[in-house]
Order: sequence, then structure tokens, then C-alpha cells
Amino acid sequence: MEGRIYLDHAAAMPVRPEVLSFGMGFSDGFAGNPSTLCREGLVAQEVLATAREKVAALVGASAPDSIIFTGGATESNNIAVRGTALRNRKAGNRIVVSAIEHISVLNPAKYLQKSGFSLTPAPVDRYGVIDLDALGAAVTPETVVTSVHYANNEIGTVEPIREVAAIVHDRGGLLHVDATDAAGRIPIDVERDGIDLLTLSGNQLGGPQGAGALYIRPGVRVQPVLVGGGQERGLRPGTEDVVGIACMGEAARLAKEEMPEESRRLAAIRDRLIAGITGLEEAYLTGHPTERLPHHASFRFSRIEGESIQLAMDLLGIAVATGSACTSRTLEASHVLLAIGLAHEEAHGSMIATFGRGNSVEEVPRIVGAVEETVKRLRAITPL
Repeated sequence: MEGRIYLDHAAAMPVRPEVLSFGMGFSDGFAGNPSTLCREGLVAQEVLATAREKVAALVGASAPDSIIFTGGATESNNIAVRGTALRNRKAGNRIVVSAIEHISVLNPAKYLQKSGFSLTPAPVDRYGVIDLDALGAAVTPETVVTSVHYANNEIGTVEPIREVAAIVHDRGGLLHVDATDAAGRIPIDVERDGIDLLTLSGNQLGGPQGAGALYIRPGVRVQPVLVGGGQERGLRPGTEDVVGIACMGEAARLAKEEMPEESRRLAAIRDRLIAGITGLEEAYLTGHPTERLPHHASFRFSRIEGESIQLAMDLLGIAVATGSACTSRTLEASHVLLAIGLAHEEAHGSMIATFGRGNSVEEVPRIVGAVEETVKRLRAITPL
């Protein structure tokens, strides 16, 4: 029997064996709270400092202390959006986000809207690329924070972040970038790109779930969204997950070291799969045809439902996604696909394949065959 093929790395990546082995080195009798001054506490402090250096190096941050560790990307996004807006409210009460941001950015922005902030979504084109002219009109001198992700998790499109940063900074605002899906796959340099705040996920680098990070450019003022102790510069209270953070740091180091070669390898798998699936009847690529993440292929199929595709492919031994994992339990059409101009019935027929180190180009014929079988069978029974 053929083994399973895992194509849902945007939802959860397997922990890299090297990272797991690295983490196991801490588990045998390791103890130490970084907030204490005993020997064990000082060792824990050094572990965090080393992890900070590794994460900072991945994203081109010259100051390791500009990295604070969190419990994951959602927490980082909340601190970046809510914490920045609330701390700088005297400068203005406007927020701008791209129309296709992750729900963990959109919902904090909507929370601020209920607190009196003005929220403006910036539109994108049919490929998911942000409309720079519309962004320029939306961002005003009263706009405190603008949030545009580096690349979209549902359609894989990479955004023109440097151009976005120029527009935001020209109006005196701050730019937050969610790089959860881009970090470790494409080069990121927060200083070159003009990024003020950047969200990262440990798991999306090949580390364990439950660890994340937020880059905050020196001089940017942010207030905590949780109240407690003074850990992580007072912005993320609570005892740090030292082992999880150490593993995230090691995953970041490996990702930086291996990114050029691994991205080329993943792009070859992606392109082969796109060629195979778009050759099927009424199968269409979503997202930008070239400016997209190297490990990301996303499609829509006419007259069938994405949930049915996902379940049918699972029975054939292949794990795929339909929309974001964080919104998969709703029956609503993807806000991302609607924002790029698809009708509701078109947006419901999506399938996303995201690759990782365990995938190979040799798997592509089996994947394409399974998709073809699935689509034909579902269309034969659909009432659409």
C-alpha cells in the first residue's frame, strides 16, 4: 500500500528531526527560569539570548533584542496590531489592513474598530497583489498601523513589501508584516524592506508548535495586550517556554542555512504540480502565476466543494487543505478568494497543496492522478 503524502504544511509542519534532537538535549534534568539569578536561571537566559540571535539573523535584524518571543503567530499579530495601535493612539486612530490578511490580523483590527478606531481594508487584484494606488489613498497621516502580510497563506502570492513600506512611511505610519508563511522560504530583511513589526511562527520553520516571535524595530512603541510580569521587555508576560524557544531558534538557523537550495527544490515540485493540475478540465490556478511562495500551489475547481475534495483526497492517502486552517470550521466562502474577485460558488471549490522537506517531485503523478479521480467522481454526483 502506498504511503501517505502530506501537503498541508501551511497548517502544520512536522518538527524537523534535527530540531527534535536539539530540543532533547535540554529535556534531561533541564530547569531554569530566565527571570531568576541562580545558575540555572542564567543558563536559561543564555539559551534565550542565543535563540534571539538565530531568529534575528533569519530576518536581517541587526539587534537581537528587537526579537520578542510569544506563544505563536496569533499572539504576535495581536501584539503588533492591537499593541501598536493602542500605544500610539495619540498619533491617530486609523488602521489599514490588506483585504486578504489572515484572520489573526483581521479580528484584532475589528476589535480595535469596536474601540473607536477607523478600519480600512486595502483591495488586491485578481492575483492577490495589493493595489498600491488604493493603499496610498487609504493610508493617511492619521493611520497608526498598516498590516500587509509578506505572502498569503491561501493563494501563495508574495506582496511588494518594499513598495508598501515606502507608502506607509511617507505618511508617517508604522508597517506590520505577517511573515508566518514566507519566513524560511524566501529571503526577508526587515531593515532593507522597511518593516517596523514582523510576525514569525516557530512551527512554520520546522520547530514545535506553541512558539512564535515578533520583531519590533528599535524605537517603535508597543504596549502589551496581556498584563503580568516583565518578561520579553514587558510585552509578553509569563515565563518563557525556554525549550520551545530554543528549538525555534535552531529551526530558524537551519532554515536560513538551507533556504536557497530547499526553495529551488520545492519550486520544482510546485511548478510540476501546477502544470499537471491546470491541465485538467475546469481547473484553475489561484494566486500569482510567478510571484508566489516556492512551496505553495493553490487551485479552484468548478462545480464541486473544497471540503469534498479534501475528504476524498484524504481517503486516497493525500492530505490537502481548502482555505486557512484557522477558518476551516466555518461554512463561509474564503474571504481571500472573494477578495480576488471570485464568485461565492467559485470560492467554495478550492484546494491548497503546500510542500515540505518530506515531499519529492516523484510524488506529483500520484497527486495529479488522485485529483483527477476526485474531481471526476465529485462532478458526477454534484447538484451544482
